[in-house]
Amino acid sequence: MTVSVFRDLHLGRAPGDPLVLPGPWDAASARVFADAGFPALATPSAGVAASLGYEDGATPAAEMFAAVARIVRAVPVPVSADIEAGYGLPPKELVERLLDTGAVGCNLEDSADGVLKDPQRQADRLAEVRAVAGDQLFVNARVDTYVRGVPDGTDPETETIARARLYAAAGADCVYPIAAPPESLPRLAAAIPAPLNVFALPDGPTPRRLGELGATRITFGPGLQRQAMAAVRRIADRLHAL
Repeated sequence: MTVSVFRDLHLGRAPGDPLVLPGPWDAASARVFADAGFPALATPSAGVAASLGYEDGATPAAEMFAAVARIVRAVPVPVSADIEAGYGLPPKELVERLLDTGAVGCNLEDSADGVLKDPQRQADRLAEVRAVAGDQLFVNARVDTYVRGVPDGTDPETETIARARLYAAAGADCVYPIAAPPESLPRLAAAIPAPLNVFALPDGPTPRRLGELGATRITFGPGLQRQAMAAVRRIADRLHAL
């Protein structure tokens, strides 16, 4: 599937009708979500890491790209890949390896080793990725202000908006203020000139409600993989009790 199909899915969304992108962690889960009728998927790095036996953030780049390629091959819908902060790869190599998987999009986060990156440097990197990729990739710029924290005296919402605007100006197609509070979403959506990706929690607002608050698209991080593993754990416990 082409990136133009994926990009079009983000356009003209009505409030309360966000693009819902389940997060497959392997080929089998990808097929389940595609068969259920979802028009596109977005891999979670933590979920893929767990399926490969790694802690979140510890997956070698080669294994992550190989896992993404298997997922892409398994389904007839567009797949976007969470490639964390890009594994230290220069933009040209990063884009080439990502395109080789067949993915049409990617997440790139603005923190490393638990610390926020300088926003201008991150914007410059995003601009390089965009220059190399042209229109072949849908770039989702993750903003980690709510998960990494901001300097004392800095307002998280203000810093999130400033970073998101820089990243959109650098060529990001979408911005992802992960873990932003639901009450902040209307202000973020109004201030950021790009579609807004929002992280849905099992005990949080529904995707429809997040769309009403300003989300253009909804992703789940490793949440779906963890729910699936909880179900496997219950099966294992029942078997062990027999």
